[in-house]
Amino acid sequence: MIELSKDNGLWIVTINRPDKANSLTEDMLRELAEIAESATEAKALILTGTGKVFSAGADLEAAKAGLATSDLWERLSGAIAALPCLTIAALNGTLAGGSNGMALACDLRIAVPTAKFFYPVMKLGFLPQPSDPKRMAALIGPSRTKLIFMAGQKIMADEAYGFGLVDRVVEPDALMDVARELVADSIAAKPAIAAGIAEMCA
Repeated sequence: MIELSKDNGLWIVTINRPDKANSLTEDMLRELAEIAESATEAKALILTGTGKVFSAGADLEAAKAGLATSDLWERLSGAIAALPCLTIAALNGTLAGGSNGMALACDLRIAVPTAKFFYPVMKLGFLPQPSDPKRMAALIGPSRTKLIFMAGQKIMADEAYGFGLVDRVVEPDALMDVARELVADSIAAKPAIAAGIAEMCA
């Protein structure tokens, strides 16, 4: 249910469980973390999903069994954030709850127009993973972050773009082409140059 393709240094990771809104089980979350941890030699990484939802977050039954508060979420987002290569979340649709963390950890986020962003932690009675509000606030500021986390608001892609939460809004049939175009120069660059630019932007 997690697919990985590698092509000339480009790693594409796809969440493929569309019948369950790409919700994540513990095994899927662990596999994503292991892939991110092993991607240190990748020249670029694109994270995406299949169907009309990027990810609904934790699988409901798995969440009830403890996945909602698992350290695996932080392990995954931390591994993505630590990668020296360019990372892009190509958001094919809505992302909810903990799935926001892996997108926030990427360098860039592009989304289809129908994507919604929400994080219903208050309603569900869970605290978010510690890095998620911090990374979101760094992008859009504390007030808008509270709008999503504390007020539980669903933000559409165009509003998310206005906030700075996503970097481009792209039609579905162009999503992966645009993602590939964005990483093209990073793949062509010498690793030391790409790492140097990444460090300068940190």
